[in-house]
Amino acid sequence: MNVPVVTEMWAAAGSQVVPEAESRAALEHGPGLLLVAEARGARVVGVVLGTFDGRRGWVHRLAVSPGHRRAGLATALVAELEERFRSLGAPRIDLLVLPDNAAGLASWQRLGHLPCPDVLCSEPLDDVAPTVSG
Repeated sequence: MNVPVVTEMWAAAGSQVVPEAESRAALEHGPGLLLVAEARGARVVGVVLGTFDGRRGWVHRLAVSPGHRRAGLATALVAELEERFRSLGAPRIDLLVLPDNAAGLASWQRLGHLPCPDVLCSEPLDDVAPTVSG
């Protein structure tokens, strides 16, 4: 998978870009869990990145380019990722939605993902780790 192409897609969709090294590490840890949707000409217009830690599936990023939204791409990408998690034996799927992303939360709820009261704690281990706001 061409990681720079995927990170460009995330940026075009308005998503926070995952550093390339982090994306490569996720791909090595969870091969087959980065799915893309392509338009004619093999241009990437949708992407979802998941990982499986042996206990549960994690959705890390989902993005669809603005010109291709409302066409069912996100639903199709998530459905395929869910099937792959099932085949790995994942009993559940977790994901994080930023507090100011009401549209994203509504989309995930339409796909059957319910909010839970967990609190995210984070400790940056290097200088390029993203900050958590809220």
